[in-house]
Amino acid sequence: MIITRRGFLARTVAATTSVALPMVAGSRVFGANEEVRLALVGCGGRGNYLLSQFGRQQGVRFVAVCDPDRQRLEATALRIENLFHNKPERVVDVRRLMERKDFDAVVVATMQYWHSLPTIWACQTGRDVYVEKPLSHYIWEGRQMVNAAREYNRLVQVGMQRRSDPLVRRSIRFLQEGRLGKIRYVTCFANKMRSSIGKRKEPLPIPDFIDYELWCGPARKEPIYRDRLQYDCNFVWNTCDGDSCNQGVHEVDVARWLLGETQLPRRVMSVGGRFVFDDAGDTPNTQIIFYDFPTAPVLYELRSLRVAKNSNEAPQFRGEGVGVCAHCEDGDLMVYTGTLYDRSGKKVGQLNEPLPPTESHFENFIRAIRSGKPEELSAEVLEGQISTAITHAGNISYRLGQPATPDQVRAQIGDLPMMQEMLDRYLSHLKAHEIDPGASILGPWLECDPGNECFKDNPAANELVKGYYRTPFLVPEVHA
Repeated sequence: MIITRRGFLARTVAATTSVALPMVAGSRVFGANEEVRLALVGCGGRGNYLLSQFGRQQGVRFVAVCDPDRQRLEATALRIENLFHNKPERVVDVRRLMERKDFDAVVVATMQYWHSLPTIWACQTGRDVYVEKPLSHYIWEGRQMVNAAREYNRLVQVGMQRRSDPLVRRSIRFLQEGRLGKIRYVTCFANKMRSSIGKRKEPLPIPDFIDYELWCGPARKEPIYRDRLQYDCNFVWNTCDGDSCNQGVHEVDVARWLLGETQLPRRVMSVGGRFVFDDAGDTPNTQIIFYDFPTAPVLYELRSLRVAKNSNEAPQFRGEGVGVCAHCEDGDLMVYTGTLYDRSGKKVGQLNEPLPPTESHFENFIRAIRSGKPEELSAEVLEGQISTAITHAGNISYRLGQPATPDQVRAQIGDLPMMQEMLDRYLSHLKAHEIDPGASILGPWLECDPGNECFKDNPAANELVKGYYRTPFLVPEVHA
């Protein structure tokens, strides 16, 4: 369906819900010291972190919390009462939350499969939005979130906090001034040790304090065969997108910000697998991706296993667990830490320029709400859409892949020395775990259509661009 401003006024939810969506609210104009009232959607660990970051700001108050898990909902509401001495409303159904008229902005801290609907509904009802990264579960729905922000003239900030990091800003300025020469390529990496999510013979019982229909929302309502319902949904395609998206969006965002790229790459390819863990997860825990940008290639490396079999140490890239390395004509720079290396890989120094004064990512959002100027946002929704879409593209290549031998992988990579070197690191990591390299999944080269945020001549890939939605939780098509 296509929803315009006029069309929304007459639209109701699908008949199966028997609930009318709220009317579009008028935009508020905030005085310099006027209170900003927030509603929190998603009361897990991230949601509680965000409420502390927003709630401690002067003139900010949480007036409502929302979650289909009633235990989390109550615990978070009590935390607000203890920390900030006000009693928020408890709301189980986010659709009921949107009917309220007592808040100005929404903080969305759900898993990403539940990011798009609250964001779009909040925009349609006249609220600004802070939504956690990655922006979306599918490329197409992320574009609808951008369109909703434009159509309803709302501010939408994405939780890509590196955009507000003074160390990152300093490094990017240093590189963009050409002080290490031309950027040859960029390596993004994430070495975050994960554990198995388990594999049950019988479905996980859903506690009666969780509304499982609402918890699933737009995702397929399926029996759960992992050991935990909540956080471990990060590692199944039905509800999330794995670490190369969930974590990788930070590093890919910094890389394309550094390069000045504003669209999907020309093409993308991924290799990886879910190794060691014989569990209910299906997203890769070891993965490499090549993003072929016009300015310079961006490489992505994911290691969720330990450095080797029987080891308790995490892998590193030049001494760092998660980060971005810019490989330049005159040396390399670790963007997150400002560490300098020469072309041989020897550490030679540290950026020691003074850091500029900065505000937190969360303070930036509240300030932009008060000014009403989306251009003041550090990570406006369009930036979130581009960076998230890039990481989805890498995963789509992986999801269309087939098992392949190292020779087959090398042949498909072809004359790309930096990717051949990345493959060498990948294969060495598998060897350290005594993993058969022939178990790797080799994704195809996908030619991107950046202007349309999809792929050229590949219907199977474009099905994953659009994704799946379960009635009545259908993401609307919004034309700005």
